[in-house]
Amino acid sequence: MAQLFEATPANDLPRVPNYNVCPTNQVHVVMRDETGRRLVPMRWGFIPHWYKKPSDGPLLINARSETIAEKPAFRTACRERRCLIPATGFYEWTKTPEGARLPWYIHRNDGDAIAFAGVWQVWERDDQRLTTCAIVTTGANTSMSKIHHRMPVSLAAKDWPLWLGEAGKGAATLMTSAPEETFSFYRVDPAVNSNRASGDALIAPFEA
Repeated sequence: MAQLFEATPANDLPRVPNYNVCPTNQVHVVMRDETGRRLVPMRWGFIPHWYKKPSDGPLLINARSETIAEKPAFRTACRERRCLIPATGFYEWTKTPEGARLPWYIHRNDGDAIAFAGVWQVWERDDQRLTTCAIVTTGANTSMSKIHHRMPVSLAAKDWPLWLGEAGKGAATLMTSAPEETFSFYRVDPAVNSNRASGDALIAPFEA
């Protein structure tokens, strides 16, 4: 990832692979500071600066592209602290008429890594300091809408400099759904519904 994103890696990155990344887990994030691009760990679950403790309000794992520039939690971050959150795939769920949750695994058709558009924030209270992030989402494209009405914003390599603030202004134009041919998806084992599940069997095709 350090080579792919031309970023200097931190020494305390989360162990990979992790086939069941859950909210509040540490994830790999590409951000930019005065030294250049850095690959660092962040907590998935953005904490607004006014929270007195991490659990003081809703768990903000996603930021809606349509309102990110207006919401108090995200509006400064979307201007000043944008990042990339790498992944090889992600899960989405549908429900049966009985309410059972059916997981789907979504991945790029070309096999490349996904770079989610994200925002980040440092939260501090007393002696506690957490660097946190959220994934930007938008309306699903036609193919993805078969399983969910929203999808993460994913960025092509040519757009990384603009999102990270290296190529001037205009990052808002990137917050769109991916082209139809970008992703494929298939059913996977409901075992992934448990945050204790692990291993590459979680992304294997599942026949009910």
